[in-house]
Amino acid sequence: MAREPNYRIMLSAGEASGDKHGAELYLTLKRQLKGVSGFGMGGARMRSAGVELLADSEGLEVIGVTDVFWRFHRIHQALKTMQGEIRRRRPDLLVCIDYKEFNLRLARFAKAMGVKVLFYVGPQVWAWRPGRLRHYARAVDHMAVIFPFELPYYEAINLPATYVGHPLIQQVQPAWPREKVCQWFDLDPGRPVVALLPGSRTDEVKRLLPVMAKAWEQLRAKEPHIQGVLCLAPTIADDLLSATCPALPSLKVIRQHAHEVLQYCEAAVACSGTATLELALLQIPMVIVYRLSPLTYRIGKWLVRTPYIGLPNILLGREICREFIQDQACPSKIEEELRRLLVNPDYANAQRNQLATVRQRLGHQHAAENLATIAVNLLHQGDKLE
Repeated sequence: MAREPNYRIMLSAGEASGDKHGAELYLTLKRQLKGVSGFGMGGARMRSAGVELLADSEGLEVIGVTDVFWRFHRIHQALKTMQGEIRRRRPDLLVCIDYKEFNLRLARFAKAMGVKVLFYVGPQVWAWRPGRLRHYARAVDHMAVIFPFELPYYEAINLPATYVGHPLIQQVQPAWPREKVCQWFDLDPGRPVVALLPGSRTDEVKRLLPVMAKAWEQLRAKEPHIQGVLCLAPTIADDLLSATCPALPSLKVIRQHAHEVLQYCEAAVACSGTATLELALLQIPMVIVYRLSPLTYRIGKWLVRTPYIGLPNILLGREICREFIQDQACPSKIEEELRRLLVNPDYANAQRNQLATVRQRLGHQHAAENLATIAVNLLHQGDKLE
């Protein structure tokens, strides 16, 4: 009887969201295929899933050109480490998870070494620099995308691509009743709740949390009966929180079970990114904000092609949630929009009704399962070549 092959999978994730996706993929892959060993770059979630970490992704997240400059040495060292392990171990498959520029360089190296490459979460070519897709076509064997409207971009360059579904479809499934949520988080069930989501990256929190906290203070001065929760990613340390915003008046800090409490919020202010899609799937009216370094913002204005930054607005092709970017992301504007969502039920319900279509657009795909299936197929193709 033939022995089951031992497959060596390298995974590369450079940010908190990628670490989570990588852990889910690896756990799913081990259920689908025997004899799998995983190693690469990631964080605590991938380590807990059983992936051998060669490089820790903590502190490698970047937002724009200025962040790359300050973190260049660490990023360069991580890339050299990963390239060295590709040369030494010759994995059967490299799975690149987001973290575009780093992973594109890693994919090129792997491809040159004869390693198959699966790229998960394609570059946002619908937003900027569509011409760079030709670089991915030369370095990637299969692209797994998380939005269905992305597929035509890859069909145009003959790069095999599959819409695997957005990972949040399965992750955003709250089940707690309101009574349990209020008891767990010490909230009054008779008073409305507003949520603040300042992002999962250090620099996002530094730039946005003070603004959000000030807006919250202004809102509470006018509507003293409301309650507030601050939802923080596991990547945001307590010392960063205290250094960025020492005073958090009347805000309850939430680090776990965020979806459970968010489902009962009347409104939210969120950093542009994954959090806006989470809120959309929960049909929570929101204000979307973002701030960059001045240099990155100026470059971005020149390159970005989409008129929106918030995922719900991009998916539906219109501004259903107000967006405040850079200097417009100020406490007074945020407070004004939050208050409008709270005191004008017709306005808030109109946004909820439009947000309900976001889940319909994304479908009901199971991203980790579909991604693991593609990985298995690529591995079996390698078996045939041998």
